[in-house]
Order: sequence, then structure tokens, then C-alpha cells
Amino acid sequence: MPVLEYIEQFTIALKESLNAANFVKVSLGNYKGEEEALKQILIRKVVIKREDKLAFTYRYKTRDVVKNYAVDEAIDLIADYLNKGFKIGTLFTTEKDLILEELNNGKVVFRESKASSAAAPSANHDKEKARLIKPEAKSYLTELKITDAEGRVFKNAQDKFRQINHYIEILSSLIKELPEGTIKKVADMGSGKGYLTFALYDYLHSVLKLETEVVGVEYRQDMVDLCNQVAVKSAFDKLNFVQGTIEDYKADDVNLLIALHACDTATDDAIFKGIKANAELIVVAPCCHKQIRREIEQNKVKNDVSFLTKYGIFLERQAEMVTDGIRALILEYFGYKTKVFEFISDAHTPKNVLVVGVKGKAQGAERREEILQKIKASKKYFGIGYHHLEKLLEL
Repeated sequence: MPVLEYIEQFTIALKESLNAANFVKVSLGNYKGEEEALKQILIRKVVIKREDKLAFTYRYKTRDVVKNYAVDEAIDLIADYLNKGFKIGTLFTTEKDLILEELNNGKVVFRESKASSAAAPSANHDKEKARLIKPEAKSYLTELKITDAEGRVFKNAQDKFRQINHYIEILSSLIKELPEGTIKKVADMGSGKGYLTFALYDYLHSVLKLETEVVGVEYRQDMVDLCNQVAVKSAFDKLNFVQGTIEDYKADDVNLLIALHACDTATDDAIFKGIKANAELIVVAPCCHKQIRREIEQNKVKNDVSFLTKYGIFLERQAEMVTDGIRALILEYFGYKTKVFEFISDAHTPKNVLVVGVKGKAQGAERREEILQKIKASKKYFGIGYHHLEKLLEL
């Protein structure tokens, strides 16, 4: 039988699986065509704006490219690819797998095997995730204009809702590292409109079933008033917002201290408060690293990276890394296990560094001295007179 007839059988089986709703995916492999670096195409069903489409993931040697096609167009494309370049096509359904293979000698084999998948995957274009914060029956999400009264996330709030859940996922993994019952009081410094503060309270009380007190500290009185009104409407009895600065807030009894996007040395003020409170967990997402940048620019020390830092954007990035690197060292000096990783935030600040300190055993004298010498050497290398956090802690 000519190869075109086998390909027709393959596409007929594909149409039948789509109609019978048992389609899983199609894989095209063993590419011998002319397109450079193309290795494989994976095809799955998606629903975009309530219309069925097939999404093609073109796998190249160093990148993936995704394109969506209407079903009829996609089936024609698959047939064309099997005729011009791809020597193996596999149709995966929940009933069976069908493999079309053209061998090196030109012979074509069309066979079936036991189904690899027991269930068809979700066709949602944005795959549903198991979220820790559900949108349904959350009055605070409605009050904050994230969802409507039925718990549907507004289109213009999708990014914010994803950000909220990403944030809770991160904190969830960190809190699980602590002994049970550790988190009795949380201070969220610079809480703003309170999206993340409310979500954390919800998670601690609704998911973990804790009786944790949560305080949002915010300088703007209108934001404080708004958030307290929402907390009352939500019956969040142990959530309170207070007006004030990070520097002035008394955090002596705080177990978890958070400061997201505290500008410049305000992040140092927050870390200082957390260390002095002996908090079990300190989580900051710094921004505006001006203090160290000014120090570097003022002293203009020549070093091995001077060829890079003559460019403003590289100097800015270096100032960020040096500022947060020294912060991490200082946390370690005070017995914190430090972690630095990327935090995906929102559309306006898409990526941030998250600096985390988890309270551990106190450092020995030798290790503390080693850390101090490392801080001293780093300051000398980059031409830094002082680091604000170091100054606050009188190191």
C-alpha cells in the first residue's frame, strides 16, 4: 500500500478520536526533512475562546515554538508533515495507540498497541492548577476586585490571582520547614492594598487551621482603612492593619516577617526587625538598591568587573547582587539558613529576587568571624564604605 494511503488511514483515525473525545495527543518524530534543527512535533487539543484547536509544539535543538491551528487545518498539516519529513507518527488515544512508521528501506508499517494513557488531558489552554487559594466563596477577593460575587476571577485580575497563588505556594513550602505551631504572629511590612496579606491569612487559617495573628503595616492611611474594612467584612478576626513605617513598627513578638518591594534601605529595616525579634522566618523581596549603588559610584574602585560596570545597567545589576548578597551573609551570621531565588511578581515588576532566612542553629565564633571577613573583603572589592543593614546591627 502506498504511503499516502497509510497517512490517510492515520488521519481518519485521528478525526475519529477527536470526535469520540478519546484523543490524547499526536507525536511526529524521526525527522528527515530540510528544516534545520527541528527534531519533533507534539500536538495536543486546546480550547481557545471556546473554540477547539490543535496546538503544535515544534521542538528544535535549543528552543520550542508553539502554534495553534484550527482542527481541519491541523489535520491537513499532520498529513503533510508525515509525507514530507517525519518518518514516525504516533496517535495516542485512551483506547489504543496507533503508530505509522516509514522504515529506512521505504517499507511502511502501521500498527496499534495498548493505550499509553488512561484518560484524556484537559483541553484548557491555561492548564488548571491545584491552587492553595480557591476563588470561590472568598469575600475578600470580591472586595478587592479579584473575583465577582460568584467567585469568577475577573479577566483583568488573572495575573494578580496567579501572583497571589504563586506567593502562597512559596510561603507554604517555607512554613513546612518549621516546627509545627511556630508561626503565631506574622508582620507584613508595606502591605499596600493587602492582596497577599489577606491570602496568607486565609491560607494559615483555612488550610493550615492555625490561629495565627497577622498584622499588615502600611504607611498610607487610606489603604489601612480599606483593608481593615475588608477584614471585618470577611470575619478575619485575627487580621489587623496598622498605619506606620517599617522603621517604627515594634516587631518584638513576630515569628514570620515579610517585606515585599520595600524600597532601598527599608528592606534592611525589615530584616533588622526580623533578626532582633529572633523571627523564625524572614522573607523579603528587595527593590531600589540605591544605597550600595551610590557607594560604588562614589568610590569608583577598579576591579576585575570594571569593564562591565562602566555601563549603567550592569552597574545597577551589580549593585542589586552585592546588596542582597551581603544581606544573605548577615542573615547567615545571625544563624539563618539563607535562600535566594526568583519570585515572579506581576506585570509591572515581572521578576524579583526573594531573600529568605530560616532560623537555624547559632553560628560558632569561627564561622561568624569568617562571615565578617567575607563581608569586609566584599566591601573593599566593590568600594563600599558601609551596608545599611550592617550599620543597623552594629557589625
